[in-house]
Amino acid sequence: MPELPEVETVMRGLEAKLAGRVIRRAEVNREGLRFPFPPGLARRLAGARVESFRRRAKYILMRLDGGDTVLIHLGMSGRMLVEPVGRNQAVAHEHVVLETDDGWRVGLVDPRRFGAVDLLRTDAEDAHRLLAELGPEPLDRAFTADALSAALWAKRTPIKAALLDQRVVAGLGNIYVCEALHRAGLDPARPAETVVGRPAAKLVREIKATLTEAIAAGGSSLRDYVQPDGELGYFQHAWRVYGREGEPCGQCPGKPKCQGIARIVQSGRSSFYCPRTQR
Repeated sequence: MPELPEVETVMRGLEAKLAGRVIRRAEVNREGLRFPFPPGLARRLAGARVESFRRRAKYILMRLDGGDTVLIHLGMSGRMLVEPVGRNQAVAHEHVVLETDDGWRVGLVDPRRFGAVDLLRTDAEDAHRLLAELGPEPLDRAFTADALSAALWAKRTPIKAALLDQRVVAGLGNIYVCEALHRAGLDPARPAETVVGRPAAKLVREIKATLTEAIAAGGSSLRDYVQPDGELGYFQHAWRVYGREGEPCGQCPGKPKCQGIARIVQSGRSSFYCPRTQR
């Protein structure tokens, strides 16, 4: 599933082509994805001007001039294709198509159909049922050591599970939690209630650094994810632990003594970490 850096990269690609443009034509090729599309979606989009974009967690919010917002979630396999109008090659599983007044075509492709598209009022975005209970954005100033400590102090779940809880912090996924915990020197199985104060401050710094670097690299290309222009992201080449079971972590003091990156399963997901440096 695309995580926060991938969604941010997609949003920026869409913003570059769509902001300020009028949707000349909209096409909907099925009744819905994870849940039904709003009634008359194509009709309601045609003729609207795209004002701006916002990302909330793993959701893209495209704001229109009439006071509506299009909510887009890429699900497990969704991607956005942006190219000039007039291409001849058909794309399988393309469920929503937008064409702009200056000749760009945007298609939502989702083979597994776990994504979502909805239409809501812009002034009520944060009250939407998919957004209402989300925690702070990890790159916002409001996400501080004090805020994270307050969210974790009574949690007895592992810190890995706590960070994947979207009510604690919004938008983090499995890859970047593994990477941030490694950078912060924290065992993914460590009780969340012990990650307060100084450990929380270090973890917040490493979460922000990891996400910032990943966004700069265009995200991580894994399975179906590509940027809107078709380019791959490159952050997977900078992974320190994720998917590297048995390899040296590169961070151990006295690297020849490194036991290698370990893999454990937590709540059905793989966690990768260095047993020597993460406590």
